[in-house]
Amino acid sequence: MALNVAVQMDPIERINIRGDSTFALMLEAQARGHRLAYYTPDRLAQLGHEVFATVRSVEVRDRPGDYFSLGDPVRTDLSIFDVVLLRQDPPFDLSYITTTHLLERIHPKTLVVNDPASVRNAPEKILVTLFPELMPPTLITRDLDEIKSFRAQHHDIVMKPLYGHGGGAVFRLTSDDLNFGSLYDMFAVTFREPWVIQKFLPEVKKGDKRIILVDGEFAGAVNRVPAADDLRSNMVRGGAAAATELTAQERAICERIGPTLRERGLLFVGIDVIDDLLTEINVTSPTGIRAIKNLGGADIAALIWDKIEAKRR
Repeated sequence: MALNVAVQMDPIERINIRGDSTFALMLEAQARGHRLAYYTPDRLAQLGHEVFATVRSVEVRDRPGDYFSLGDPVRTDLSIFDVVLLRQDPPFDLSYITTTHLLERIHPKTLVVNDPASVRNAPEKILVTLFPELMPPTLITRDLDEIKSFRAQHHDIVMKPLYGHGGGAVFRLTSDDLNFGSLYDMFAVTFREPWVIQKFLPEVKKGDKRIILVDGEFAGAVNRVPAADDLRSNMVRGGAAAATELTAQERAICERIGPTLRERGLLFVGIDVIDDLLTEINVTSPTGIRAIKNLGGADIAALIWDKIEAKRR
């Protein structure tokens, strides 16, 4: 069954194909005979009831430096596609939110993965708070008194922007760190939204595990180990990918959150777990599937397309 597939993503010429999950999904779709088109979010528009984009047919190949070919741009009604992959990277800002409102007009007649309304309603650092019993102590606020109280209770904390991504602006503050006041002032000026304040987990030095769920089921995992001189384990920040197995608690986490993800149409999700504690649920543009396959794990791109094809049937 050949499907017409459009991919909404960042400029394809800027991606690093060695670790890019969107590229892995495109390779798998093409191998199955699906027809691929590509566009960036700035080419998306709505006129009356019609949602359209200026798209280009695309052919991909796993060849660094020569990994794609594009056809001519064509203004196209997105409802003619069977599937749209919503795959641009954060920041999760008003521009991102606007794309979910537009794509919601064509879903589910055109299957949008992940469901745009659920993406809009499930920022990674907020959706996770549905499961506080699985998390480290976590505060969401910009209120100085609340942060001081939380810090006095937990002593060693992490502060990060609520809508941050890729490990940007993540800071650890010990109980005697004199930078607290300056950091609070900097956050207050830089970010209009509340922030996330979490109890620091020392076991992060052993890794921050990225676990992939496909339609609510565990599919694979990779352990991301931070560099010796860095708090952050994100691979874009120098974290090293290592093969891993799930603990009993990590399996229990997947079983606990899986039904919620499935009910919300969040087909491709990456969760972050440190020391058996859930810290984030990533639904905007999850990564990690190429690293998992390269380390001998499952071919998650194939699992995702199995699910998409079943839903289209």
